[in-house]
Amino acid sequence: VFQLVAHFIYKKMNYDVNKVWHNVDGDAAVKLLESDAQRGISTEEAHERLQQFGPNVLSAKKGKGPLLRLLLQFHQPLVYILIAAVVVTGFLGEWVDSGVIFAVVLINAIVGFLQESKALKALDALAKVMQANARVLRSGKMREIGADNLVPGDIVLLQSGEKVPADIRLIHEHELRVDESALTGESVPIEKKLDVLEEEVILADRKNMVFASTLVTYGQCRGVVVGTGSQTEIGQISKLVSEAEELATPLSRKISQFSGVLLYVIIALALVTFFAGLYRGHPVEETFIAAVALAVAAIPEGLPAAFTIILAIGVSRMAKRNAIIRKLPAVETLGSTTVVCSDKTGTLTVNKMTVQEIAAGGERFNVDGVGYQPHGQFFSSGGEAITELSESLRQCLLAGLLCNDSVLVKEKDIWDVTGDPTEGALIVSARKAGLVEERESDRFPRLDSVPFESEHQYMATLHKAEEGGPRQVYIKGSVEAILTRCSYMLNAQGDQIPCDSERVLQDVHSMAQGGMRVLAFARLEVDADVMKLTHSHISKGLTFLGIQGMIDPPRQAAIDAIKACYNAGIKVKMITGDHAITAAAISRQMNLDGSNSAEFPGVLTGREMVALSDQKLTDQIENVAVFARVAPEQKLRLVRALQEQGHVIAMTGDGVNDAPALRQADLGVAMGLGGTEVAKEAADMVLTDDNFATIKAAVEEGRCVFDNLTKFIVWTLPTNMGEGLVVLWAIFAGLTLPVLPIHILWINMSTALLLGLMLAFERKENNIMHRPPRNPKAPIITRPFVLRIVMVALMMTVAAFVLFQWELNRSGDTDVARTVAVNVVVFVELFYLFNCRSLNHSFFSLGFFSNRLLLGGVAGMISLQLLFTYMPLANRLFHTAPISPHAWLLILGVGLSVFVIVSIEKWIQRSFFDAK
Repeated sequence: VFQLVAHFIYKKMNYDVNKVWHNVDGDAAVKLLESDAQRGISTEEAHERLQQFGPNVLSAKKGKGPLLRLLLQFHQPLVYILIAAVVVTGFLGEWVDSGVIFAVVLINAIVGFLQESKALKALDALAKVMQANARVLRSGKMREIGADNLVPGDIVLLQSGEKVPADIRLIHEHELRVDESALTGESVPIEKKLDVLEEEVILADRKNMVFASTLVTYGQCRGVVVGTGSQTEIGQISKLVSEAEELATPLSRKISQFSGVLLYVIIALALVTFFAGLYRGHPVEETFIAAVALAVAAIPEGLPAAFTIILAIGVSRMAKRNAIIRKLPAVETLGSTTVVCSDKTGTLTVNKMTVQEIAAGGERFNVDGVGYQPHGQFFSSGGEAITELSESLRQCLLAGLLCNDSVLVKEKDIWDVTGDPTEGALIVSARKAGLVEERESDRFPRLDSVPFESEHQYMATLHKAEEGGPRQVYIKGSVEAILTRCSYMLNAQGDQIPCDSERVLQDVHSMAQGGMRVLAFARLEVDADVMKLTHSHISKGLTFLGIQGMIDPPRQAAIDAIKACYNAGIKVKMITGDHAITAAAISRQMNLDGSNSAEFPGVLTGREMVALSDQKLTDQIENVAVFARVAPEQKLRLVRALQEQGHVIAMTGDGVNDAPALRQADLGVAMGLGGTEVAKEAADMVLTDDNFATIKAAVEEGRCVFDNLTKFIVWTLPTNMGEGLVVLWAIFAGLTLPVLPIHILWINMSTALLLGLMLAFERKENNIMHRPPRNPKAPIITRPFVLRIVMVALMMTVAAFVLFQWELNRSGDTDVARTVAVNVVVFVELFYLFNCRSLNHSFFSLGFFSNRLLLGGVAGMISLQLLFTYMPLANRLFHTAPISPHAWLLILGVGLSVFVIVSIEKWIQRSFFDAK
């Protein structure tokens, strides 16, 4: 019994999922997990552990059911108002209007439900990442099983091209390199080792482990499974994604606040109207109808439809500019953005290693061109174009081309590399100089090679020389490994001279300071009878050929876009898992901090972040532009810290490690070409061209969307307010209602469709990217616009009442007088519409015909209003009557007067208050 209890306790201790496995020796890890490095665990033990730990899959957090998520779409103040409108119009017997409003409510709810359902697919995409097969040792035999059946203690074998199925502590490896870019943000494959590491080492530096969802690019390994399912690093990311708070967009929050205020105002006014009518002795039924008329007048029935349509038009425009919107309100959020947090690899950079500098023969050269496209030119350090290669430069490039195991391929006009990205960069630099692999391989056929080994830090190839001369050995590797073996170097003419190690190290230091990865190249002549190349051949006496410095370079379009963002008052911050020096170098090239300084920008690393409290991080974050070597949970922490400062955050990314931050941000932006499915599903917007510059286009469209929605609100609210004031005035004055509820519904629905919605098609104004972002705390309608709304509403109310009474006194016909009042409201809206095409400038500055749909809507509204006034069927349905030409002159005069007065008010605002 004692042994059984001890065994149980031992297993519980050893299977601690929080154990820091990189801080444990590989053999010790195998023992702790009661496994065997040569035989693995038994089939029976595997079954028992599967029951204990569960399958190796990601379990999603149980969320709200579909019915509850659908019902929650109705839990909004504006929807309450619309449901009230449905009830009121139904009570009045206006079933068509009631049905239309209800359809708007239902469609909006369904769209919101579908958008939320799409967002939840992020967790499903994470689960799919884990789906693969694995080769394991079970009871001493190698078996291939589904990765979902892996358990802690399983011995797994991996080789080049295979996906890592779980978190594994390495116990044996041979030249193992793993692409962890999707998980850590590293731009090049990581070379793995078995050494025990310090406990505090961050994820990207845990070189004795491999992690689920990453890809083996070179070599083989054997390791013991230490984490499965939700206990893997990607499982922790899944947890962060599910726990990340999905925030409402700035516009949604403002619309919600605006709707809440409007709800209480409408209820209060309706009650005041009702009790005022009773106080004045009006019949209860008549008073109730008046209160209903006021409520219907104050409800902006067209607002939800306008909101959806304006956003949908923004989505359509964005799609044409290479951005796919996954959630409708997201198109506006970038217009509110104050900070863009961007991943480096694949977002700001091209995610393709590129040789940019070469030092050979005592000279420095720059190489232009980006990525794997083999087109570019060489320049001297002075900036002059090189028309003819020096012999030393040609030999350096030739060494990189021949001492190479990768292949440059072209598929559908896209150049890519099969093999190591670093070797691919060397092929491309040689191609730019006119050296082609096939031709040079024919001239110097490879006879043998010494593969790269971490112990030696170099690779060497043996080649048959031309015309029976001595055989050539070309070597590439780390500067330290190559330079110590060199006795000579080439000068510019290609002649051998004594090796100047100090000069070489100066060049290396300069490139490294620029964040470049530096490789050195050398050659050696051996006898014609040498068939087998060994390490002893290249231990000394080499001739140094030069060095090539490469980096994953920034996109030129991204540099321009960052400049445009700063002009628009938007800060850009780089958050990457890559090394601090590399990140700083890229940041300096892109002028990321907007300072135009040649000095390296300040960088905050993940290790430094660990020592900072949340408050200290929040205090420092404003002044730091680059965050390097950060883990996924730290990206999430950074986004939250910026949001605590009141910023509206757009987060870009392409890897699994970006998913939690993408979901937490106000707007998550994923890369469509190079991004993982996990990142795309967690994002609100996907860039189809993987170009940061598209974000600048998104900012433009987002600001245009908000402008157009604001224009609609500033245009529609005077109508609602004016109609309400007309009813309120009539009740308090004890007069006949100038407009009936059915008239109000006609005005609100017809003008919103034919007039207000035409503002959705307004183009962005010229200064849209030369103004700061909107204050996220500012109301959707600022004080100058409130004053304008009140002014127009009062002019509308007075004009409608005066002309109603004038016509009533002249003709004595209530229907004719009400028809005049309705047309006053409609034509004031029509003329005021032209003022709203620009909220601050004259609409003439936009061009009279720049929005032809608006002109068509105006023509349609005039035609419809003539039918409303003169068609007998409309007269019977709406209780209207034909009016005289004299009345039309007064109506048009009122509309034109409102247009002129508002134009003057805008000029005063622009000339005096805006200038201050």
